[in-house]
Amino acid sequence: MFDYDTYSELERGTVPAEEMSIAPQNNFTSILVLRELESHAIFTTDGQSADLASVAVGSGDDRETYSPGLMFMRKQTGSDRRFGKSLQRDLLDVECTMQVNGMCQDCVECILYGSAASDDADQQLSITSRVMYDTAYTLRDATAAIDEKFQNAPGDDYAKTAEATIREPDFFEPGTLFPTVITLRDATPEELAFVLGITVKNKRYGAATSRLGRVKNHILGVYTGSEEGAANLGLTRDVIKKLRDNETTGFDSIQDVITASAHDPQLVGEYLRAAFEERIDANHGGLDVERVPEETVNDLTAAATGDDLANVLQSQREASRKFVEQTEEE
Repeated sequence: MFDYDTYSELERGTVPAEEMSIAPQNNFTSILVLRELESHAIFTTDGQSADLASVAVGSGDDRETYSPGLMFMRKQTGSDRRFGKSLQRDLLDVECTMQVNGMCQDCVECILYGSAASDDADQQLSITSRVMYDTAYTLRDATAAIDEKFQNAPGDDYAKTAEATIREPDFFEPGTLFPTVITLRDATPEELAFVLGITVKNKRYGAATSRLGRVKNHILGVYTGSEEGAANLGLTRDVIKKLRDNETTGFDSIQDVITASAHDPQLVGEYLRAAFEERIDANHGGLDVERVPEETVNDLTAAATGDDLANVLQSQREASRKFVEQTEEE
């Protein structure tokens, strides 16, 4: 569906469906995304405390160490995988599960995102994921981006004994921004379209996903090449410094940026794209990565979010099966 005669720029970072190989090669596609919280969100493992890091940013007299909130990689992967499996059920009537030992290992999602084992004793297969996520960092310090809010579960009796039902989990505030890169290795153009569709359509991340954690994923660019693109942490640092250096934002120091009450998503998106392209610029010792024209990204995204996605997945499924069958030929 996405042949290289029409989209020659995809040839650098993807593989044709008929040439998928279980032997890894160095074909990388990076999707640059700005994740914007549109509601409160909880990104914790214990249900109480947000994950934090300690990060240095800036240099010289304007150097600060701050504590960004983290959108841990598993919070992104788990949500995207659930959404991808539900897309397959809707479009191809594929029954597959997120249970660790219950994945079908036969669908596009399993073969792209990987699975360690299935419950089929006759199919002892382990598939390595070809979609790579990294932990994302807030631009602002945790004291500005995270708030504790009381929650309780009082029950429905008129009278009851005192119970310890009140808790104070850490909530990320709406408007919090996470610069993010999703990297695909040795993926086909059809698999790239599948991941773009998931990224555009998936809206819920983090804990308690039916009531919290609405996210808008702004896709800022797609890049292909023989190596991975820039890391989330470096890009986050770069955006902070660009916000400080912009005279119109009113920030005089790194401290002002990381403690601000909010940042403009459009401006941050522009700076994030600029930061990524500066890091891959060959004139600055960059990476073997090139930007895919916006028209191509729009075509892929339209296919991934429209009626064509069923045909894309059906076409890819046959290729994915042949990919797995290579293990039986060894």
